[in-house]
Formats: sequence, structure tokens, C-alpha cells
Amino acid sequence: MEHSSLGFLLPVLAILLLIPFPSLLAQSSTDLPVQDALLSIKSSVVVDPKEALASWNQSSNFCQWRGVHCNAQGQVSTLDFRGLGLQGTISPAIGNLSSLHFLYLQENYFSGDLPPQLGYLTHLEVLNVSSNSFGGSIPPDIAECSNLISLDLSMNNISGRIPTHLDRLSKLQVLNLGRNQLTGTIPRSIGNLSSLNTLNLGTNSLSGRIPSELGRLHKLQDLQISINHLTGHVPSSLYNLSSLVYLRFASNNFSGEIPGDIGFRLPNLLDFHNCFNMFTGSLPPSLHNVTKLQSLRMSNNLFSGLVPPGLDNLHDLIMYNIGFNRISSFGENGLDFIASLVNSTRLQFIAIDENLFEGVLPASIGNLSRSLSKFYMGGNRISGGIPASIGLLENLTLLNMSHNSISGEIPTEIGRLKQLRILGLARNRLSGKIPAEIGDLSMLTELKLYGNQLGGSLPSTFGRLQDLLTLDASNNKLVGNLPRELFTVSSLSSFLNLSNNGFTGSLPEEIGDLESIREIDLSGNLLSGNITNSIGKCQSLQILSMSNNSFSGVIPDAIGELKALQSLDLSMNRLSGPIPGGLAKLSLQYLNLSFNDLEGDVPSGGIFTNSSSAHLEGNSKLCWSKHCETKSNHRLHLTIIFLGVAFTLCLLGSIMWLFFFKRRVIIKKILPKTNSIRGQHPIISYQELHRATDNFSARNLIGAGSFGSVYKGVLTDGLNVAVKVLNHDVGGAMKSFVAECNALKIARHRNLVKLVTLCLSLDYGNNEFRALVYEYMGNGNMEEWMRGKRTRRGLSLLERLGIAVDVASALDYLHNDGEAAVVHCDVKPSNVLIDEDMTAKVGDFGLAKVLAKKVEGDEESTTTTHRLKGSIGYIPPEYGFGGKPSTKGDVYSYGVMLLELFTGKSPTDECFNGDLSLVKWVQAAFPSQLLQVLNDELLSPAAAISFEDRELNPEKRDECLVSVIGVGLNCVKESPDARLAIRDVLHQLKSIKEKLLKPHNVEV
Repeated sequence: MEHSSLGFLLPVLAILLLIPFPSLLAQSSTDLPVQDALLSIKSSVVVDPKEALASWNQSSNFCQWRGVHCNAQGQVSTLDFRGLGLQGTISPAIGNLSSLHFLYLQENYFSGDLPPQLGYLTHLEVLNVSSNSFGGSIPPDIAECSNLISLDLSMNNISGRIPTHLDRLSKLQVLNLGRNQLTGTIPRSIGNLSSLNTLNLGTNSLSGRIPSELGRLHKLQDLQISINHLTGHVPSSLYNLSSLVYLRFASNNFSGEIPGDIGFRLPNLLDFHNCFNMFTGSLPPSLHNVTKLQSLRMSNNLFSGLVPPGLDNLHDLIMYNIGFNRISSFGENGLDFIASLVNSTRLQFIAIDENLFEGVLPASIGNLSRSLSKFYMGGNRISGGIPASIGLLENLTLLNMSHNSISGEIPTEIGRLKQLRILGLARNRLSGKIPAEIGDLSMLTELKLYGNQLGGSLPSTFGRLQDLLTLDASNNKLVGNLPRELFTVSSLSSFLNLSNNGFTGSLPEEIGDLESIREIDLSGNLLSGNITNSIGKCQSLQILSMSNNSFSGVIPDAIGELKALQSLDLSMNRLSGPIPGGLAKLSLQYLNLSFNDLEGDVPSGGIFTNSSSAHLEGNSKLCWSKHCETKSNHRLHLTIIFLGVAFTLCLLGSIMWLFFFKRRVIIKKILPKTNSIRGQHPIISYQELHRATDNFSARNLIGAGSFGSVYKGVLTDGLNVAVKVLNHDVGGAMKSFVAECNALKIARHRNLVKLVTLCLSLDYGNNEFRALVYEYMGNGNMEEWMRGKRTRRGLSLLERLGIAVDVASALDYLHNDGEAAVVHCDVKPSNVLIDEDMTAKVGDFGLAKVLAKKVEGDEESTTTTHRLKGSIGYIPPEYGFGGKPSTKGDVYSYGVMLLELFTGKSPTDECFNGDLSLVKWVQAAFPSQLLQVLNDELLSPAAAISFEDRELNPEKRDECLVSVIGVGLNCVKESPDARLAIRDVLHQLKSIKEKLLKPHNVEV
């Protein structure tokens, strides 16, 4: 009887004992024999391209399976799947490999969450799952792996916060969480990991300040926190970690100054990267005493002052980048610090561009490292000549001296730079002849000589530049015939601009050899003769301008066969005969045949149905109807002239009488409204703009909008500008003008179109005249590039990413970094202009609103009107319900534009009707069917994706595209609060671009 009672109680007791310990119950439920656990891991792999796990079956000993390593006791100690291309998830059964010491899963395509059962692996020393697609958050259970020495979760899609109790990993030496989507702050507890020598938190979305507790990591050698949203000053304790070898905190929002004695406190530094922040003060002099320093990147900050001495101490220097700051030098010897780099025999990269450097290039520049590959010095105040010794830098692939005040002749020695691919000498004061030796630069792809005073003829040796894609020698004093050899360079596929020179003679027959060229501009020369029929072979041609020459004869029918042609300007020549009917069949967006001697019937259809896009004035013999009679037209013309003269004489007296009185009244009316604007920019006169635009000639019209027209002009100092003339007859035009002035007078950023000056005056009819004068962006706008109006092959992936980053950078500045937050209110492709270097700049601030900050995180528009702002397709939904303009509204518009940029579909495309929109169309395909909605140009095998002579991985390309579309969809959420902030958008896109360009295991 006693035994039976005991037998009853024992099972009950066992159950009761398990009740307080549910985790033990859970663990026991997953207990599997090792072989079964391994087979469960295999079953979670859905793709095995190399059949690496084919040997995993029950007929053999698991210690013999590929990737499985056992210890002397027959226990699994290592699981090595690295680089096998496996796809699938990680089975929770991995927690049963209790003797595992090393787990290598890197460089595969694993996805899903990291299983919490990893925390059961208490003997684990190395856990590496980098370069996969894991999502979810970091499992808190990992903190139970108390023997971990290295934890690498980098290059995944892991989100959430960094667990605060990772400091339990007391033996941890390497913690790599870089290139994920982590948010929140850096835990102070990381400062307790006293054995840590590598900490990588870069390329995430971390915010807040750097905790000062990191200064306790006295064994730390590598600290990487670049590309986050971190703010504030870098704690002083961090600069006391004398063990640091790599210190990188680029692309954040750090401010303050770098300690002047940093070089003495961090004597072991090899790499110091702090570019793309808001650091101020001077460059720390002591950095030049860190003799082992290899890479110094401090560009895109607010540093000022002089370059400190001591550069000659940096013998191991490879990269020196201080571009895009406010660093200055003075006097003729202001650039002598460059000569100090002659001791840096490993130097490959120098960037001092976009600063305030004055001085003459030292004659010893040729003594710099023979390894030097890229040399940026554009956008300064450099004067004097180009030293002949430049020819000794025979490994240069890029030399950019544009936008300075360099004078003299281009030295013939430049022809020695046989590796050169990009040569920029534009916007200087160079004179003399173009050296024939430039034709020896057989690898040259881009040559920019525009905006100088170069004379003589264009060398025939340019015909040897068989890799040349772009040539711009416009706005010089070149003369003579166009060399036939140049037109045999079949590689010319981007841009040939020889405008505004003094070229004479006829158009070479060989122009037809440029079958891939997208844009030709020969306007503003003295060319004559007939336009050759061979131009019809340029079937990729999209923009052709030969205006303001002396071409004669008829317009060849062959031009009407250029199916890709979007813009044609043959105005101000001596062309005669009829207009080819084929022009009506083209998809022309702009046609200017004005001021010729054309005759006959004007073709019907096509571009000729739009009088604002087809300019035919100054051709008195043209007929708009097949039944018109020449004599009737002639009599009509005489009548009009007679009436016009009579009317003019009648008004002349009245105008003279009213002139002084009315002028005073109007000027008094204008000035009070513009007090806030005057003084911000030098005001220009109507007379100068009248001259600059050739009387606002139709041939200079480059665009028209809701509130006015835009003309190209050239100021007296030779500066090309875009003149936006206000149309006073349009309601809201004045408000638009004031809004644009208010927005731009407080905005300065390299990705915003620069406002050069204003005009507040009276025209020759004593009417109010207002105009905004901008820098001229000769490369069109984003919409033209997307629609194939600027390039035959379309925009590449890298170009699209670059444009996306540029626009986000501009909006980030407007929203966060100006004197007051500015909402653009009309973000769309046509308002994004592209400069010669493919840098995108945001323009058209006619609807912009300046916001007043009420409290942190809250915004209030200074406007009291709630009229719908923006363009159809890009307007955020809340604006339709009376919502005020907000930064989140700009984010929505940006998101639509981003989706359009990568799908090629406009939000107003006719395929979107009913409930279907661009956003919903992309959402339905994301992510599994994404390739079906992306622009074909991004996926075409013919569109090779390469960067710096290195072909990019197609898998990385696809991953990049998915990530970019994901950012776009997070911008177009229905609720404004659910959308990303533009600063988050910017950092994520920069991260995506960097991940695309960087090979595996290479850090920023």
C-alpha cells in the first residue's frame, strides 16, 4: 500500500517541480540528438547552389560532413558555412549543438530572425553571421554566450535597439554590428566590455550622443560609428584612448572642435575619418605629427583657418581629403603646403577642392608621389599658371582644376598623363592654344575646357581620343574649321559642346560617324554652308543646337529621321526652303527655327500644334495654311506695319509725358515690398538682363512655369545664368516671387540652385519688372534625364542613387540646418536640376514656406493660407484635407519622386487610374515581384554596372534596389507621423550606396 502511494506521488512531484521552471521545459522540448539537430539545420536551407550539404545524410558520420568539425570527443565544435551561397533560415535546433565553439555563417543569403536558441551555446567563442539578410532584432539571449570573443552581425537588416546587457560578454574582443538598421542610442554599458579592441556600429540609424563611458575601453583599437544620426560633441574621454588605430565617425551630425592635441593623445592613429559632419575650428596641428597616419578624411565640415605645418612628417599618407570646408590660404605662396606632401611616397588621393585657397601652384608639384591617382583642387581661388612638372604625375586618372583663376597656357607636358581619364580645367582664365599633346591621352573619357580664353584651332589630334565620352570646349575664343578627325571619335556618346566660339567653315561630313552621341551644341559660331545630310546617321541624338551661325540652304530631310530627337534649335541662320514634314512626326519637345528665310506651308501635327514650343518667328514667307496667298500676306504685312508706325507715333508723346511721373510712382510701389530682400544680393538692372538675354529672345527661352518664363543669359562678366521673369498678370505670381526670395535668402547649400542676384525695376514700357537670376544649369533637369531626353542609355544605377542622395541632402538642409526650417512644397523631377558633373540641385521655391519652430519636434508655418500646395501626383494626402505645409509633406513628395526615379513611371501616367496609383503599384510588387516594376534600364545586361574599373556584384545591385524602394515606401506612408524624417532618408540612402560600392569586408 505504501509503495502504491509513493508511485502515485512521484509523477505528481515531477510535474510540480517543472512548473516553476518553464524555460527548462522549453529547452527539453527542443532536445535532439546532434545528428538530428544538424539535419534540421539542413532542412531550413532552401537553396544550396554548390550542393555543399549534399553529404549530410544519415548514412555517414556527421563529423565527416562538409562544414562540420568535431573535437577529439566526437562533439561538434565548429560549423563553417561561410561563402556557400546558402539561402534559407537558421533552425532553432542549432541550440542543441551544446559543444559548439565556432559558428561561421557569413557571406550567404540567410534571412529571417536570429533564433534565441543561440543563447544555449555557452561555449561559443566566435559567432559570425555577417553579409546575410537576417532581420528582426538582436536576440537578448546572445548575452548568455559568456565565452564569446567575437560577435559579428554586420551587413544584415537587423533592426531595433542594441541590448543593454551585452556587457555580460566579459571576454568580448570584437563587436561588429555595422551596416544594419539599428536604432536608439549607443548603450552606456558597452563601456564595461574591458577586453574590447574592435567596436563597429557604423552605417545604422543610431541617434543621441556618444556615451562618455566608451572612454573606458582602454584596449580599443578600432572604433567605427560612421553613417548614423549621432549628435553633439565627441566626448573628450574618447580622445584619451591612446590604443586607437582606426577612428571613424564620418556622416553624422557632430559639432564642436577637434582637440588641437589629438595627435599627441592618439599617437597610433592610422585612419582618422570625420567627414560629413559640422565640426568647426581649425585643423588640429598635432595630427601632422602622427607619423604613421595613412588616411585623413575631414571633408564636408565647417573647418576654417590655415593648413597647419607638418605635412612633411606623414611619410605613409595614402589619402588626404580636406575638401568642402572653409580652409583658406593667402598670398602667392598660399599653396606651398602641397609641396610638403612630397615625402608622402604612398599618396594616392588629394582633395582640397571647394575651399578658400589662394596662391600659385608650386613648381615642385610634379615631385608628389608617383602613386597619386586623383587630385581635386577645383572651386578655390588658385591663380598663376599650371606648372609643367604636372606631367610627372604619370599615374593620375583624375585631375580637376576647374572653377579657379588659373591663367597662362595649358602646358604641353600634360600629354604625359597617359592614365588620365577625367581632366577638368573649366572656368579659369587659361589662354593660348590647346596643346595637341592632349590627343595623346588615349584613356581620356571626359574633357572640360569651357569658360576660358583659349584661342587657336581645335587640335586634330583629338581624333585619337577613342575613349572620349564628353567634350566641352564652349565659351572660349577658338577659331578655324571644325577638325574632321574629332567627328570620327565614335566613343563620343554623351556631350559635344563647342558653342560660343569663332569656328568657321562648313559642318564636316564626318558628323554622321557620331552614331551614339546624345547632345551636340555648335551654336554661337560662324559656321556656314549647308547642313550635311549625314547628320541623319546620328540616330541617338536627342539635343541638337546649331543656332546663331550662318548656315544656308535647306533643312535636310534627314533631320526629320532622327527618331530620338527631343530638342532642335536652328534659329538665327540663313536657312531657306520648306520645313521638312518629318519634323512633325518626331517627339520633339522644343523646336526653334526662328529668324531664317524659310518658306512654304508649316507642317501640321506634332510639335507644330504647340505654339509655345515651336518658334518660327522671323520667317516672313511661311504659311500656316495651304490656301494662304502670298500677295494677301504681303498686303497684310504692309497694313500691320503702317498701323504699327501710326500707333507708335501717337503713343510716343504720351509715353514721354508720363515717363518721369509714372516711374516715380512705380518705384515707390516696388521698394517697400522688397526691403527684406534688398541687401541680401546685389541688384541687377533691367537693361543688363535685356542685353544678357538678347532682348529675352525666344531662342534663349529654356522653360516656362505657372508664374513666369526662364531665359538663358550671359552677364557682362561672362557668367551664364538662368533668368526667371515674373509674369505679373498671373494671380499669385507676386506671392511666389516673395516666397522664393524668402526661402533662398536664408539658404546656402551645394545641392540648392544658387540665387545669383535679383532685378526689381521697370522695363522699357515703364511696367513693373521682377526677375530672379540663378546659376545656369546646362545639363537640364531630372525629368528630362528620366524620360530619355538627355541620354540614350538612360541613367545608371549609381547616377540615380547620386541624384537621390543629392536631393535628400538639400531637403535635409532646408528642414534641419538653416536659420529656419523651409518646406519646399513642390518636390518633383522637373524642379531638380543637374549640373555638368551630374550633381543634382533643387530649384523653384515659388511655393516654399518658411516654418517657425514652436517647440522641439513641432512646426508651424508662417503662412496663414491653406491652399493646396504642390503638383498633382506628388501632393501628400493630408494637404487635400487642409493640412498645413510640413517637412513630412516634402518627404511624401520626395518618396513619390524616388519611386519614379527607379521605376521610370510618372505618378500621373495614364496606366494609373481608379484606385491604382504609383505608390500602390509598387507596394503590391514589393519585395518579391519588385523586378517587374523597376525600370528596364536598371536590369538590362547591356547596362554594365561598374565603379572605378570594378564590376559591381549583380546580387548586390538587386539588394540595393530593394533597399532603395523600401526607403521610398517608408516616405509615402499615409500618416505623416509614420514617414521617415528626411535626415533618416539621407543616411539610409548613403548607407545603401556605400554598401553597393564597397566589396565585402571592406570598412568605410
